[in-house]
Amino acid sequence: MVWKGYIRMSDKLTAYRRADAPLPSTHRLWPLYGAGLENLGRDGRPIEVPLPSFGPDELLVRHDACGLCFSDIKVIKQGQNHPRIFRDIAADPIVLGHEVSMTVVGVGERLRDQYRVGDRFIIQADIRVNGVGYAYGYMIQGGLSQYNVIDQRILNGDDGNYLIPVRPTTGYVESALVEPWACVIAAYRLQYRTGLKPGGTLWVVGPAQTPVDEPAYTIGAGFDEAAHPARLALTRVPPRFAEWLKSRAARLGIEVQETDDLTAPPFAPVDDLVLLEPTADTIETTSPHLADFGVAALVGNLHLSRPVSLDIGRVHYNRWVYVAGKGPDVARAYSDVPVRSSLREGGRALFVGAGGPMGRMHVQRAVQLAKGKGPSVIVCSDVSDMRLADLCTSYAAEAEAKGVRWLCVNPTNREAYQSAMAEFESGGFDDIIVLAPIPAVIADAARLLAPRGVMNVFAGVTRGTMVELDLNRLFERDNRIIGHSASDIEDMQVMLMQVESHELDTNRSLAAVGSLDAAREGMQAVIDTAFPGKVVIFPHIKDLPLTPLAELKEKMPSVYSLLKDGREWTNAAEEEFLRLMLP
Repeated sequence: MVWKGYIRMSDKLTAYRRADAPLPSTHRLWPLYGAGLENLGRDGRPIEVPLPSFGPDELLVRHDACGLCFSDIKVIKQGQNHPRIFRDIAADPIVLGHEVSMTVVGVGERLRDQYRVGDRFIIQADIRVNGVGYAYGYMIQGGLSQYNVIDQRILNGDDGNYLIPVRPTTGYVESALVEPWACVIAAYRLQYRTGLKPGGTLWVVGPAQTPVDEPAYTIGAGFDEAAHPARLALTRVPPRFAEWLKSRAARLGIEVQETDDLTAPPFAPVDDLVLLEPTADTIETTSPHLADFGVAALVGNLHLSRPVSLDIGRVHYNRWVYVAGKGPDVARAYSDVPVRSSLREGGRALFVGAGGPMGRMHVQRAVQLAKGKGPSVIVCSDVSDMRLADLCTSYAAEAEAKGVRWLCVNPTNREAYQSAMAEFESGGFDDIIVLAPIPAVIADAARLLAPRGVMNVFAGVTRGTMVELDLNRLFERDNRIIGHSASDIEDMQVMLMQVESHELDTNRSLAAVGSLDAAREGMQAVIDTAFPGKVVIFPHIKDLPLTPLAELKEKMPSVYSLLKDGREWTNAAEEEFLRLMLP
């Protein structure tokens, strides 16, 4: 019902969802002009700019909700030195925000058969066109703005259409948080090669001294007519194996070059690095030449004289993986113990740094997987008692109701921590998920891996972060260390499907809300790790300072009454919130 041109309060949300109201001539956004939070906005405030026009092959969208991410903080700290920023942001500022839900409010004339005003989407932010990155919230204006133009880079990029449709009944927070959640589920969907890369580059490096009794090295699969590398580099390979490789390479048309220089392989980077009876020095010298998704296979009886310093940042970002086998068949180093990324059913799982927003997502997923499909033991560590207490309040009872043993430990309380962890010293953990980007923490966690255990370095450790690891012990136990960063379109589609089928609830990740004006305050809260969960900004609501959900009890009791257990966001709470807060 409309009274004298004014929409009843109860109908504001309906009108907002229709998205067909007249558009304003201006809108507001948060430009970032340089490194440092002081360079976000002008005088600590968003700015007002003309509403952008859109062309016949473009869409105009309204940003409905935007999650704040620690990745945003990395851009704020690094400014234009961030690896995803390719311009002078002092002259041409960027607008952050890649965890965003949006609604179409304008459709170009050549797109009217495909899109309608009111259509809702989320976006896979890692946009590429002809191999060039135009990430949303980095190079393309992001969700800390009220409106934006979706152009052909997004609608027709290298991976197709980066927009992912959202059902009308899905919540705005619920859909905005699909993006960080997709990164979480992607960590358990990783695929690793079980053999040499067909058409790739193989570098075989032999021992410093040729053994008197040369092992009968061979490659039982992946080096034949069915599949084989395109290039082969050889360095001090024992004579018989070198002759076998060169003879077969000649028959298969593989280009071969030999070198004695461990620092400069003739083909670089290399997809497969095979190290025969390696030393720690050899592993450290050759590893930097691995390509993205590269595999280093350590073949022989490892007798390393010291821990090996590995670039764990490359394991995380470039998806390097180290495998091992006693030989003499190189192929078995890949295939005998395939690299697993899913949590072991009925196993023991340790989440290191579990109390932060991303850690909570990992833990929630593990709890919801339980009852035969997930771990039977979940141990959560964090240096914040506040975060651990909140984590326990959120998930402990649910885990225990499913028969999962639950334990929270704070490593800063050394005596209590050591006492609680003593039982795991010998048996170890089947899965260790590391959410703290601290080399000493990663090294300490690795020693707790059970036989055939997997450690996933999920934390955003930068490339060049070196960690000293006892590879003798790791490979005696057939351990694997993997890493993960980001998600792709398929990951987001899978995650959205799990949200819309009520398999996983992204709303449970929300800790605080605010209006567009509160974005700077929200970024500071992320920097300060002030909340155990996510901060979400609603760009179109009335002014609202950053507000933890618990404070809604006093500020918006009708919204608070619709929270689950007085602490978790729900779609019903969101609807009431928007009825109150939409202008």
